[in-house]
Amino acid sequence: MTTRVVFIVEETIAGTEAAQIPKQRGESLLETAVRYAEERHWDVFPGTWLEAVDGAQRCSCGDAACPAPGSHPARPDWATQATGSATVARRMWQKQPTASILLPTGRTFDAISVPETAGFLALARMERMELTLGPVTLTPDRRMEFFVLPGASVKVPDLVRKLGWSSSSLDLTVLGEGAYVAAPPTRFGSRGAVQWACRPTPANRWLPDAEELISPLAYACGRDR
Repeated sequence: MTTRVVFIVEETIAGTEAAQIPKQRGESLLETAVRYAEERHWDVFPGTWLEAVDGAQRCSCGDAACPAPGSHPARPDWATQATGSATVARRMWQKQPTASILLPTGRTFDAISVPETAGFLALARMERMELTLGPVTLTPDRRMEFFVLPGASVKVPDLVRKLGWSSSSLDLTVLGEGAYVAAPPTRFGSRGAVQWACRPTPANRWLPDAEELISPLAYACGRDR
């Protein structure tokens, strides 16, 4: 499984369209955040960041036991702070260049979150089904987040029931209005950085509806229990 993860990440960096998408290496958090706003029209907002304290990486929130060090909102009004303006994004990250890049869900996209093992199984199944995917992130806490059209948080519970599953029986959650995802190359403390399992490209600018992906995702989560 580890070898496959590395392969996918390298592929997302070296693709022929790399100049048109957010890069993962050799580019600052500021430049990446600006690209997300400018090229994908995603709202972005800066979160917490990592600070060196006694030789260890600690979250800027000051909580030594922070469960998501350097990768959560830095202020309670983050939803109103989020912007789709590249100019405003540049200004925000100039104030704190090492701040994490967070994307609010429920606006231009929702995200369906599943365990990493189920996510890779679903990706293989989707490839065989020739489904069109949107971007997919791979997080250091071993989750995969599939970007879909907004409104998934309302649809998915009923879709899962129609497939014969109860929502509580599957490790499948939808991040919609009021939630957010951490975007590459945001780091989760010492656990590593968020990466693209499926990169943003011009070909997947138009996102799939949750209904198109829910069957292989639910099946994979059911197998992964």
